[in-house]
Amino acid sequence: MGREFVEIFDEWAESYDASVSGKDPEYRDVFDRYEEILSTVTEKSFGTVVEFGTGTGNLTSKLIDAAYHVIGFEPNKAMRKVTAERFPNLILLDGDLLAFDAPESIDTFVSTYVFHHLTDVEKGNALMKYASLLSKGGKVVFADTVFTTEEAKQAQIDKERSRGYHNVADDLEREYYTTIPVLSGLFEDAGFEVEFVRMNDYVWLMDATRK
Repeated sequence: MGREFVEIFDEWAESYDASVSGKDPEYRDVFDRYEEILSTVTEKSFGTVVEFGTGTGNLTSKLIDAAYHVIGFEPNKAMRKVTAERFPNLILLDGDLLAFDAPESIDTFVSTYVFHHLTDVEKGNALMKYASLLSKGGKVVFADTVFTTEEAKQAQIDKERSRGYHNVADDLEREYYTTIPVLSGLFEDAGFEVEFVRMNDYVWLMDATRK
């Protein structure tokens, strides 16, 4: 994961929760049904859970409440500090989707609003790594912005620019948002059976089980 993406969150650590709660109109659609998205990821998980990109600990909180054994990885120091203060007993380490020290036993990998920081090639490499660390029936449960086609992605960019939401449009152009057909192939190549469920106009749930 590029350091430029990590550094972006230095400025966002204090205002992130305001953004996800819908107080920022520009990102309201992106974070629509935010709590439901987190709850669904939690419900689909089990056992020892590795969470990538803990952020301020919103998903972490739900995972802990569900009595899972949670190990968090967060590459941004400012975000890690916020989560560590909320959950002093949490195992919280510096790491990301590709670079992390894996515990001996993992049942579920989870993340929300994170997978798009990897290129498609990196996404494939990450899924191969997860598959190698999971037993049959182990899971990857990710929620992130995904598009049905490249044309749909461009249409969304054009829509946001027409609304004057240039920050959202710039995000969509700058980062590595991909399509369901591409992701389906990557999951299948890594040995997963995956289901996609639309959660809002941007976010899809990726519920993948190791074959």
